[in-house]
Amino acid sequence: MEIAITVSVIIVMIIAGALWIHLLNGQHDERIAAFHYGDTLPGIGRRNRKGRRPTEHAGSPVVTPTSHREHRDAAADDA
Repeated sequence: MEIAITVSVIIVMIIAGALWIHLLNGQHDERIAAFHYGDTLPGIGRRNRKGRRPTEHAGSPVVTPTSHREHRDAAADDA
């Protein structure tokens, strides 16, 4: 008897989940139909351009950072 109740509860949950997914897909399809000029999935497949660094010009000098020791040694040589 317990097995029959467990199996029936599992089947009811599967049916409820399938119905819920079906309703959500219907809402999504209606939203896409209302805004047919927009992207269906905005943001997917696009590259983020915020982190892009500007390109270096061919004539621009390359500045290398110096360590504190190099800076200190150069100051000692000048004195």
